[in-house]
This record gives sequence, structure tokens and C-alpha cells, in this order.
Amino acid sequence: MRILLLLIFSLTLSSYSQKKMITPPYLQKGDTVAIVSTARKNLEDNLKPSIDLLESWGLKVKIGTTIGLDYHQLAGTDVQRAADFQEQMDNPNIKAIWCVRGGYGTVRIIDMLDFTKFKQNPKWIVGFSDVTVLHSHLNRMGIQSIHGTMPISIPRATTEAKESLRKALFGEPLSYQFDCDILNHLGTAKGELVGGNLSILYSLLGSESAIDCTDKILFIEDLDEYLYHIDRMMLNLKRNGCLESLKGIIVGGMTKMNDNEIPWGKNAFEIIEEVTKDLKIPIIYNFPAGHIQDNRALIMGKQITMEVTAEESKVTFE
Repeated sequence: MRILLLLIFSLTLSSYSQKKMITPPYLQKGDTVAIVSTARKNLEDNLKPSIDLLESWGLKVKIGTTIGLDYHQLAGTDVQRAADFQEQMDNPNIKAIWCVRGGYGTVRIIDMLDFTKFKQNPKWIVGFSDVTVLHSHLNRMGIQSIHGTMPISIPRATTEAKESLRKALFGEPLSYQFDCDILNHLGTAKGELVGGNLSILYSLLGSESAIDCTDKILFIEDLDEYLYHIDRMMLNLKRNGCLESLKGIIVGGMTKMNDNEIPWGKNAFEIIEEVTKDLKIPIIYNFPAGHIQDNRALIMGKQITMEVTAEESKVTFE
């Protein structure tokens, strides 16, 4: 009886970790994209490049009420930011929501949002950095989203980053191939992509928005962190049992890292390698995504195949 119960539990857990993710409808020409802020304020008149880009793709643009609001560091109060995001989620004419920038603040409104209508009519949520809160929360709800460049980054974004976002939004084939990094762990894996900003993932652990790592491929990136913070966050993921349950890891940009007067002694990639070196899974380092100009789009919640050889790394979305 005990063996039977363990088998049922194992099958249930496996079924949960491999649940069918919902793919929001891909965009078509004539659709409308809303630009909002869930976190830091955006007061500058800097959206023309992003609007021009969307319009060049045949899309229409709606500017949310949070753009231009000024509440200390934030784009309006929590109530104002939640209300703007809620309006765009519930509006059937809005087919995607593009977060204008990151910073901090999305976690302050996540529990104020009602996803009832969104679950019935999901749409693409796009952004990275602090928007990881939304990616992780939506993943636990079983809905895919897009980790990609944001409106304030468009003037500096590479052609490849912008084109990858267009492909992700319109449902075109998406794959990446590039030279192998010396730290890479060779191998092949297939699984659902989860993750985002390491600091945000770390801060969500223990909450209902925390990532489920079981049988997943984890993507991480970060910006402006102290190196010992990277060590602490990676060890926390390890001690929470996340790393040992993964099928693969993709490490994006670790940008503008800081150190103390007495050096930590390793860079960010080396810290991650030290924590993950005993894992028998493929690992890609220096993937082109994160707080970098070449921030390629990633469909979170999508099944991917990662192939890592001594010559190249390849990531293919189903």
C-alpha cells in the first residue's frame, strides 16, 4: 500500500510539473498593445521609438494612465499602478501588455490584481527585470509570457533583440545558436522554460508566486548586484531544492556587478559555476538575454530544447 501511495504521489507531482501551459493568442496586424508601468516611473517623452516599432509591425498602441505619473520612485501609487494594469488585462481590445521599464514595485501590486478575466482570455505580458514577478506568477497559473526588451530599452536594443520580440509576439519560429562558453556544461535537455531576474526569483521564494523548478529549465540574469549577493541567492536556490530538480540552466547577462573593498574572488559566472558544478545537467553561460543591448526574447512557460556541444550552444522553442 505504501509503495502504491508513493507511486501515485510521484505521478501526481510529475503531472503537475509538466502541466499543459496556456499560450495566449499570437498577435495579428491591427491588434493593440498597451504600454504601462508596474514599477518605476517613466516621466520622459521617450516612447516614440517603441511606438514607431510597434506600428512598423502593423500594431496599434495604447498608452496606459501610469505613463507620466510621479510618486517618489514609482509610476503612481500602488492603487494607480494596479488599476492601470487591471484595465489593460480586462480590456478585450488589448492583445498584449508591454511593461515600460523595471526597477522595483511590481511585487507591491501583484496581490491587488484580479486574474479572473485574464485566465478566461489570456494575453501576452512582456518585459524583464522586475517584470519577473509577473512571469513567475503567471507561470504558476499555467500561462505563458514573454521575457524581452522593454520600451525604454528600444533605442539601444540590437536589431536581433527587436526581431526576436516580434517573432515571439507573432508566433514565428524562435531559436538561438551561438558559440560555446568555456564554462558551459555539455549535454541536451528538453523542458519548460522558467525564471528571469535572479534577485526577483530569490525574493519570491516561499510565496505563491515562487517558481516551480521541478523538471524545468531555469533562466537567470541580474544587474547591479554585489557578487556575494549572487552567491547567497544561488545557495538559497540550492538549499530550497530548486537546482537539483532542474533539467538545465541558462545563464544570461550578469551586468555591472559590484564588489567590496576586500574582493569576493570570483566573478558572477564563476560563483554560479561553483554552486552548480556537481549538477549532471547542461548549462549555458553568457546567453544573450538580460540587462544587455542584445536582450533576446524568451517565451516563459514554453517547452524548449537546449543542445550544448563543445562548438556551440543552441536553444529551440517548440
